[in-house]
Order: sequence, then C-alpha cells, then structure tokens
Amino acid sequence: MLTKKLPPLQRFLSLVSRRASHAGRQQYDVIVVGGGHAGTEAAAAAARVGAETLLVSQKIQTIGALSCNPSLGGVGKGQLVREVDALDGLCGRAGDWAGIHFSILNRSKGPAVWGPRAQLDRQRYRTFIQSELLSTPRLTVLEGSVEELLLSETNPEEPGSHRVTGIRLANEGTPISASSVILTTGTFLSGSLFVGQSESPGGRIGDAPSSAGLSHTLRERLGLRVGRLRTGTPPRILKDSVDLSLAQIHPPDSHPTPFSFLNTHTRCKPEEQLPCYLTHTTPGVERVVKESLHLNCHIQQDAKGPRYCPSIESRVVRFPGRQHQVWLEPEGLTSDLLYPQGLSMTMPPDIQLRLIREIPPLHRAEIHTPGYGVQYDFVCPTQLSPALQVKSTQGLFLAGQINGTTGYEEAAAQGLWAGVNAARSALSMPTVALSRTESYIGVLIDDLVSRGVTEPYRMFTSRAEYRTSLRPDNADLRLTLKGFEEVGCVSPLRYQEAVRVRDSLQEAQAALQTLSLSSPKWRKALPDMRMSETKNTLLTGMDVLQYNDVTFEMMSSAFPESLSRHMEFAQRLKIEAVYKPHCDLQKKEIERIQKEENMSLPQDIDYLTLPVSMSQEVREVLDRVRPSTLGAATRLEGMTPAAIVHLLNYVRTAAQRERRTQRHQKEEMEREMCAREAS
Repeated sequence: MLTKKLPPLQRFLSLVSRRASHAGRQQYDVIVVGGGHAGTEAAAAAARVGAETLLVSQKIQTIGALSCNPSLGGVGKGQLVREVDALDGLCGRAGDWAGIHFSILNRSKGPAVWGPRAQLDRQRYRTFIQSELLSTPRLTVLEGSVEELLLSETNPEEPGSHRVTGIRLANEGTPISASSVILTTGTFLSGSLFVGQSESPGGRIGDAPSSAGLSHTLRERLGLRVGRLRTGTPPRILKDSVDLSLAQIHPPDSHPTPFSFLNTHTRCKPEEQLPCYLTHTTPGVERVVKESLHLNCHIQQDAKGPRYCPSIESRVVRFPGRQHQVWLEPEGLTSDLLYPQGLSMTMPPDIQLRLIREIPPLHRAEIHTPGYGVQYDFVCPTQLSPALQVKSTQGLFLAGQINGTTGYEEAAAQGLWAGVNAARSALSMPTVALSRTESYIGVLIDDLVSRGVTEPYRMFTSRAEYRTSLRPDNADLRLTLKGFEEVGCVSPLRYQEAVRVRDSLQEAQAALQTLSLSSPKWRKALPDMRMSETKNTLLTGMDVLQYNDVTFEMMSSAFPESLSRHMEFAQRLKIEAVYKPHCDLQKKEIERIQKEENMSLPQDIDYLTLPVSMSQEVREVLDRVRPSTLGAATRLEGMTPAAIVHLLNYVRTAAQRERRTQRHQKEEMEREMCAREAS
C-alpha cells in the first residue's frame, strides 16, 4: 500500500479535466459538494458502495488540502481516524503516507485513551488523496461552484416536505441531476475572512466562499435553522528566522505506529522523522493582545469560536496572567515554514509580527502568511437523522463543519457515513446507523443529531461511555466486518484481513484460557512476575496476562508450544486481557444507568465543589440548569457519559449515607426513650 506510484499533480488535473468533460450531461446517483476531508471521504465511500458519484470542488488543485494545522489524529481524534480506516476510508492511509512525525499521545494512561497522532507533509497528503480519488471506480471530479440545489416534488412514500434532485452550477444553465446530494462546504458556506478590522468574503485565504444562492436555498427554500460559527488559523513562520535552540525539542516515537490496519510501517522511516518544538507565551504577548483588541473585529463578533482551540486573543482575555503553550510544528520534509500551534490570531499583520517576536525563539521571526479568522454558516444538526440526512428534505445529506463540528477527523468520519447512506439511499437500499456503543463515529453522530451544538464540536474520549471497549487497537474488529457484511463500503481485501485477525485473536485467547495453572506454578514459570506468595488459586493465561509486569512475550517464552505462533498479536492480546474486566463492568454500569434514569437529583447539590471527577465545563452546566432527574442531566449540552456515571454513583452513595444516618438517629432516639422509661 505504501509503495504505489502516485501521479504528479499535472497528470491528476489533466485526467480530472478529461473525466469531467461530460459531467454536465450525465445523471449521477450521488453528488458531493466540497473537496475537503468530509467531501473526499464522502465521495470515495459512495463510490465504494456502488453509486455513480460526482465530486464538485471550487478548485481541483486544493482537493485534499490541509487547510489549517498539518497534523492528523490525537486523543479522541486518533480513534476516529482508526475507525474511518476500518471502514476503508482514506485519511488513515494518507496519514501513513504523508506523516513526518508520529507519536502516541496519552501513552502514560491506558491504551483505551491513547491518541495516535502524526505531523504531516502537506504536499504528500494532498497528492495521496488526489491519487486515491483518481483511481476510485465510479467517481468523477468536476471543478465548479454550486449556485443552488434543484428541488422537485417529494416522494409520497418517504418522509419529508422537500426533495433535492441535483445541483446547478454558477454561470451554467445546465443542471446536474442526482438521487442524493451531500453538502460538505466546510467554512465556505457564506464564509467571511477577518484580519484586523478588514473583512472579505472567503472560506480560506485565496479562495472564494460558496455561492450565496446555496445559503439562500438552505435558509429560505428548505426552511432550515442556520447559525454562525467562527474559527481561525495562526500565521505561518519562516523556519530559517526561528531560533529553535531556545525551544524545547520533542522527538517523535522511535517506532512510528501506522494509522491504517493495512499498513505495518509508515512511508517515513524512523530516522527521517522531524521533531516538534515547544515554547511558551510571555507577558509581552499578553500586553500586545490587550493593546490591540480595539483593532480586532473578529474577536468582538458574537459568533461562537472553538472552546478547545481558541485564538491567542481569546486565551488572554479569558485567562489573563497565564502562560500558554506554543508548539512549533514542521509543515513538510522540505518545507521552509513552521506552524505555530496555539497562536491562532486575527489582529492586523504588523501587530501579529510584534506579538510573535515577544516569544524567545521567535524574537527575529518573519511571517510568510498572516493569521486570519473565518466566520461561516452551519446547519443546526438536530435537523438531521442518524444517517446524516436532513429530516425534512429527501435526498439531502450534510457532513463536516456544516454540521457544527471542528477538525479534519470529525469531518472525515461524518463524510464517510454520509457517503455510505447517500449511496444506499440512491441505490434503493435502507440507510444504516452506527450505535454509540460500537464506535466513536456513532458517539459523534449521536451527539450532533440528539444534542446539537452551541460551539464547534470536538471529539474527546470522555464523550464515549464505552471507551474501554472502543479502543484504537480494535476498530477493525468492531467495524470492518460490519462495513463489508452490512454496509457495503469495505473491500474484500480488507475484509479478508480483518477475518484473519479476528480468527487469530480468538485462537490465541482460547489458548490462553486453556493454559490453566495454580499460582505456585505460575510463579515458577514466570519468576519475574510479582504475584503474592499467599495467593494459591487456579488462574488462566488471560488472568495472568492482566498483571502489569507480565507481557505476552514472557508467556510465549515460557510456553512456546502453545503461544509462540501468536506473537504477531502480542500487544493486542495484552490489551484485550487488561480491559476484559473493565469492559464487563462498564456494560453493567450502562445497564444500571438506563434503569435509573428517573433518579431524582437533590436540588441543594453544590456541583462546583462536588468531590467527583468532572470537568469545569460540566460543573458549570449542572450548576446553571440544576436538572431535577438524572435523565434530564444526560440531555444537557456539554454533559459527558462519564460525568453522568460519576453523578449517579455520587447520588447513590449520598442516598445510602443519608439512610444510614437516619437509621442511626432513629436507633439513638429509641435508646434514649428506653433509658427514660427505665429511669
């Protein structure tokens, strides 16, 4: 997979031009509008399902471009990339091809919350995505701007008051028809760019916004609720102008971990990887921000920005007097630019230069491209079904930032699932849904369609109540088989590999279960294992593998005849063993919480000081709304399943304590009465 020859950009453009020459007079099953992460995954997924698909992008050169940060994955986000790959999506394999710095975040914690992440070479990533689209059967690419959606009479046998049947391109009268249309407009839907006090139309610097007619169709003709969100990007800095000796170097992992289940290694060799660098803001940064707030119209707008990736202006205003991290990240193996993660800003360019030079490694830095802010329209996602289809409109699907999310990974996940369902709908097959019990994609979509958004949505592991079973290592077992057998978006090659892995793991686990010894015999077989001398019970190999200081390699050396042939899956077997009791307990907790949804919550709870593990955001929501029942708390915006479990346990414990107190008080009163009667 990593050795294939990629076509140069010029060949891609010429082939796209030839393939698109007849697009205006063809009927398609699915049309995808937008060539970002959501659009490319949607188009590829729809074609894999079997639909004749058209991808329309304003600029074919920018298809697959990394509009903001040159990275993929992270905590929560890495799980999404692995799941997209398990469903035969593009971004995981593209990350393995384009990665130049691989690391596993959260490695000090359990494997369930590890975050696979990679810095990417921008050009390599875009080239890989374009090559994949070019080689995908049933997929055509067309350059153009969509002026409006075509509407027609509804199908009386299906729900919905409107029906979309295609698109009309700007400056062209010929319509292009389709059974399903997917909008993945990103930040381009009525997009506006902000630098200082200037504002101009656009969704990305150098690119125009989507047609105003498209927004008008969504708002006025389809009657959808549309809101406004904002985001931003930092300036790009010339690498040669930065004194990296003044920053803290952060090397990559010595052994890169691929995103894709199909890859055993990454294209970039371990010794070829580039480091990242960490530095921090100074009081001078805060001074520049405060002195220039009146020159920054973007920060003064009402549109909500991303809570978890705020601009430096927002950080200074919200957290004065604090020091903030700034990561200096490479943009490619041969790029002369650095991406300063943590320095998104929209102040005038001359003030941006003043600000970055207040940071020691950047004291002589030069800006290649200034930072800027973007505001754009989004459709309130509660108007969508779990298939990501607009409930009121037949044939219309939405994916990516148009649904109020932020991030490449969230967009890719939605795009893939919208592509699957748009294709199935067009081919007269029933749409399908992913449960939040089986995937982070299911968690993402369920959160969007059931809770909506008030700010750009970002995935975290804390949003998943089943996260000990929704791990990065087992996404193939959870989704690839379903993707082939039920959904139809997975290739036979990937399916066969997933079946092999599943059968091999089951065989290995059976061998471990069969290996049953007493505690003294285990201590003799594994002398380095720290097992209590007083323990004298019968343990299986799976039981012993749960011990922290026991590895599958150790067990294989001790019992080579039964275990050595399973060494390929050593790490996965260790993780399965460690999490088995946790997964069993977690399922019981979820069943319990479903039964006790109507549990009353005391109205005098001090949520701000509650002695349980909760984020400040969750505490503030509970304190403001003060829900009367546990069920009401689960539906609050910003609540996480983990917080609900902690709240349930606290209330149950408090109730038990209160009952014990009342019982003791009653017993004390009875003793006093008996004493008075006796006297």
